[in-house]
Amino acid sequence: MTHVLVCGGAGYIGAHMAKALARANCRVTVFDNLSTGHRAAVRWGDLVEGDLLDKVALAQLFAAHRFDAVMHFCALSQVGESVRRPYAYYENNVTGTLNLLEAMRLAGVDRLVFSSTAAVYGLPVADYLDESHPTLPINPYGASKLMVERMLADAAQAYGLRSVALRYFNAAGADPDGEIGESHTPETHLIPNVLRNALGEGDGLRIFGNDYGTRDGTCVRDYVHVDDLASAHLLAMRYLDAHDGAHHFNLGSGHGYSVMEVIDAACQVTGRSIPFAVEPRRAGDPPTLVADSSRAAEVLGWQPSFDAMPAIIETAWRWHRTPRY
Repeated sequence: MTHVLVCGGAGYIGAHMAKALARANCRVTVFDNLSTGHRAAVRWGDLVEGDLLDKVALAQLFAAHRFDAVMHFCALSQVGESVRRPYAYYENNVTGTLNLLEAMRLAGVDRLVFSSTAAVYGLPVADYLDESHPTLPINPYGASKLMVERMLADAAQAYGLRSVALRYFNAAGADPDGEIGESHTPETHLIPNVLRNALGEGDGLRIFGNDYGTRDGTCVRDYVHVDDLASAHLLAMRYLDAHDGAHHFNLGSGHGYSVMEVIDAACQVTGRSIPFAVEPRRAGDPPTLVADSSRAAEVLGWQPSFDAMPAIIETAWRWHRTPRY
């Protein structure tokens, strides 16, 4: 049985990954400091509490278990916060990953699937972004992820590490069974904030700018269901069975939805009106940002199962009505 270490497995995407691995008959060990994750979300596999910045804890973890592969989701991930606290982002995302890579090397574990981001691209020069798009991040969060991708390329050459970096666009939705879902404090993502306001929670929904050159004036983004992200990680792990080197792939649905289209779909799914306030544009927000994920389809055989916004929102709505943590 394949034994997979899921770093950050108590978080939103990591918990869905742990469930997908268990369903694929893998043994799962979760390593998480629970700073943003939830103990109650670790339902598939064993939880080891610890921090990637703690080299001693990492050494003990790899001494106690023999892992066949590692999936790495641990990260500080708020763009605005990264601008205010860049040192924290470089320490956590870059130094923490370096510690993990060194622990893997010493333990002889040579397969890694890394959670990267479309933020490595920076301001888009095309409406649809493929992997050849320039990587010019405009914030410390995106820069920290790109630094790790460079580390993975260097590690492949120096130590034979096999890795796949998956560049997510907007993760969305929840476990269709309603067992796990998205829960952040504070919540900054559009869909959960829309649904919280549908429930009468939160401080009021705000949208930033309605004067872009898009079909309804609001920003257009690519939303990919969290279960589809998990399926891509499984395919990436299997890809590394037969391929050396460092690889990277975009993960998105390939469909762009405007902020207003997301709100309209949420009204349709919930049967409720969702009021909102329009505020000025945020600096650095591009009008349109949609993935070209054809390389993941061709090389990994990945195809998203959820490609319509109402279907994505329905899974999230099921979770938000009866959250478990």
